[in-house]
Formats: sequence, C-alpha cells, structure tokens
Amino acid sequence: MGRTVTSRVPPGTPYVTGEPVSGVALDGFHSRTRVRGVNPIVYWLARAVLQPFFHLYFRLSRIGREHVPTDGPVIYCANHRSFLDPFVIGTIARRPMYYVAKSELFRYRIVAWFLSALGAFPVNRGEGDQDFVETAKAILARGESVLMFAEGTRTRPGALGRPKRGVGRLALETGVPVVPVAIIGTERVRKGILVRPHKVRVRIGSPLRFPRVAHASPQLAAAVTDRIWPNVMLQWEWLGGLPPLRRAAVIGDGPWATAVSAMLGRAGLEVDHGPGLELSRHDLVCFATPADRLPAAVAEHGARIPSRAGVLVLARGMVPPLGTLPAAYVAERTPAWATGVLSGPPDPAAGGPYVVAAADPAFRRQVADALSAARFDVTATADVTGVELAGCATGAAALAAAVAGPQLAGSAAGKVFAEVERYARIAGAEPGTFAGLAGAGDLVATVLGRSTGADTQLQIPLLAEQVRTAGVDAPVLAGLAAVVTGRAGSEPWVASLTTQRPAAPRPAHARVA
Repeated sequence: MGRTVTSRVPPGTPYVTGEPVSGVALDGFHSRTRVRGVNPIVYWLARAVLQPFFHLYFRLSRIGREHVPTDGPVIYCANHRSFLDPFVIGTIARRPMYYVAKSELFRYRIVAWFLSALGAFPVNRGEGDQDFVETAKAILARGESVLMFAEGTRTRPGALGRPKRGVGRLALETGVPVVPVAIIGTERVRKGILVRPHKVRVRIGSPLRFPRVAHASPQLAAAVTDRIWPNVMLQWEWLGGLPPLRRAAVIGDGPWATAVSAMLGRAGLEVDHGPGLELSRHDLVCFATPADRLPAAVAEHGARIPSRAGVLVLARGMVPPLGTLPAAYVAERTPAWATGVLSGPPDPAAGGPYVVAAADPAFRRQVADALSAARFDVTATADVTGVELAGCATGAAALAAAVAGPQLAGSAAGKVFAEVERYARIAGAEPGTFAGLAGAGDLVATVLGRSTGADTQLQIPLLAEQVRTAGVDAPVLAGLAAVVTGRAGSEPWVASLTTQRPAAPRPAHARVA
C-alpha cells in the first residue's frame, strides 16, 4: 500500500511515486464526495468563467434541455471524446453534476483537490471498484446527479465505443432515471497544449426508467446497459456523429467476396452480396474483385455509392493499364467519404491476422472495431500505400518461389520482396509495414500456403514497370516479368539467382587511396 498523504506534502507532489494511487488517499476523496459534496465557492466560480467561455469560444449548442430534470436524483449517461466533456456537459443543468474520473488524475495534490471540489470522484478502471459504486449511490440518495461515461475511457475518433455495464448496474440498484446525452466537437478542440475554437454541440434525450433491484447480476446490468446505449447513439447520430457499421454490400465473386461476406456477417452486419445490389442504404461497400476487374466494377457501381458510406477495397495488385494502386483508383472515382483496404487470409475460419489500412482514422477504427468484435485478429494502420505494395510484393515473391523451384524458392522470394520494398519506400510506405503482418508475415503465409494464379502473373509486368520507372534497381523482378511475358526462359532467370552481381563502382570521393 502507498504512503498516507499528510499536510506536509508540498502542493503538486504525487501522492505515490511509481505505484498505484494510495487506497487511503482515494478513500478520502470518496468520503468527501459522499459527505460534503462540491465546494460551492470553487464550483460556481469555475462555472461562471467556463460557461461563457464555452458559449463564445466553442459556440456551444445545447439541444433537448427540456429533458433535464430540475430536481431529484438522475444519472446522465454520455459518450466521452475529450477531457473537456464533464465540464461542457455540466452546463446543461442548473445544479452541480458529479462525475467519475480515472484514479490516475488524483495522483497530484492540487489537481486532485480542484477536481474533487468540482464534483469528480475516482474510479479504478478495469476493476470491480465498489467504492465508486457506493459513492455514486450516496450522491443519488441525497437527490443529486451523476454523470457517467459508459465507454469507460475517451474514444476518438470515429463511431462510439462499446459501453461498460457499470451504468446499467447503477440504474438498477438505485432505480434512478437515466438521461442519455451525446456530445460532439470536443475531440477537435485540442491540438497539443493549445485549445482551438470549434463548434461543440450537446443533445439530451428523454429519461429512461428501470425497475429497482437489490443486486444487479452482471448479465442483467449488461442487458440494461444495452438498452441505454442505443439512446445515446441516437443522440450522437442526430448530431451528425459517425454511426456504427450496420449494413454492408459486397461487390464481386470468388473466395475473397465469400470470405469478406462471412466476416462481416460474423461481425453482426447485414450483408448483401450478389447481382442487383441497391447501394443507397449501405454504410460499407466492399470491392472484392481482382485488380484487373476493378475498373469494370467501379464503372458499374461507383456512382451509386452514397457519400455517407465508406469503401473497403480487397483487390490485390495494381490496376491496369497504368499500374494504379486500387485504393487510390477507387477513391478518385466514388463519392464515398473514406476509402481503405483489407489484407489477410481469404479464409475467415483462420481468424486472421488481418490488416485494415485507411488514411481516415475514423473509418480505420470503424472497420477494425467491427472485425475485432467478431474476434478476428486485426491490426489497423494509416499506411495504405505500404499495405497495398506489401500485397504486391507477397504475390510476386510467391510466384518467384514457384518458378525457382524448391531449392531456390527462399532466395527468389526474398530478393523479389526486397526489391519491391525499396520501391515502396520511395512511394511513401512506412518501413514497418513490410516488416509487419502486411509484409513479412503475409509473405510467409503466401509462400507456404497459397497458390499463385493467372491474376498474380498478370500483375508482375505492371509491378516491374512501376519499379523501373521509379529508378529502383530490381533485376530479379525484371527477370521474372520477362519470364511471365514469354520474353525469356525460366532457366536463365533461375541461374541468375545464384550468380553474384558485380559490385557497383564506389564514388570517387569514397575511394581509399
């Protein structure tokens, strides 16, 4: 246990150094909140400064204030995007609002005192913290209000996170009405230590009531939370917040189309797959076609994709005739708000690993969260170019291994992979992508477990031409392209794998006398 705080500790000194916050210290804050409540002078002075500031600087808009109870106990259940949320949401009511804060914020004496004076009380996240529950019950018992962030932590960017069951437990064991609240815009006001002006809006829904029980089981608390949270999501989406993925359309046929349909269905989405798709009602559109068929699929469906939908591209390789990467090709020709790619095994029974790449962090998280909820092994990255070129590299390396034969398969695959990686760095890919699951990990799986078909062979000349145009020295890839197109035989290319190339001449200034 940590040291007990005394009055001799200088202001600003941590209660405990290098250890969890002292249980004795946290007990003191819980006791103060249960017995004394907020410091009225500090609270109303702070509010007198902050509320006009929010209205002027953030152009604060509070919608649905008629649903805020003027007296009696109430639980406010809200989403959490920024450290400013409890202070902004606190302005919707004309009385103090208590809120839960992570225990780490109470490590420093001045900060802890100020937060406690404003109505904050600590909770140990990820644990069954009975003190937090008892403090919340004591506040509600004397007729006051408690603000709870059901996600348990700040969630940004993208759609709302998954709620914890604590709010459902508190609602059941107190019988107090729950008011759903959504806040949007606070996630954009902070840049480093600066607070920038940005429109902030809050919307309040109608109170929800549940029967009171003496002890709420985890299952019952989770069920009630699942009734509360959709009402928060309703306010969030009314404010223009990104909704969760609910309905997806899969364009294409073959193993990848079947696989992604099964994956999204397992994630709880309503999936439409097949001819005659009506895309206006879909949140996600997936192009699961080979790269050479992507232009025809985009020409047929691209203009009908709604602007509120995101697009996920599963085409591996480059789009002929110019060798454009699939994500860039689709993004230029569809009105979708975001475009990303998915890389991984075309067998959902394997569970992954999968890599979701998208430049937009909200879309990236939206897709990754949906697949993770279905217990797929998912990694998210912003390096779209790196993931797509890693897919090109693995396909080319697998073909090189097949042409070289078992004795030289490793050498051929490794050399081709390294040449494409050098090109990818010039194209803007992050170095770690080729070393991670989208690169080396996928290479091993490809060489060991997947066959190479005509689609891969068609891609090699396109890839070789792009690498050559970029000025990258790639003799093994160029030779493989010559074999694939019939301009050279495979035997000379295989023999060249074991031939040591002459070293490039050293620059004159680097020669040793």
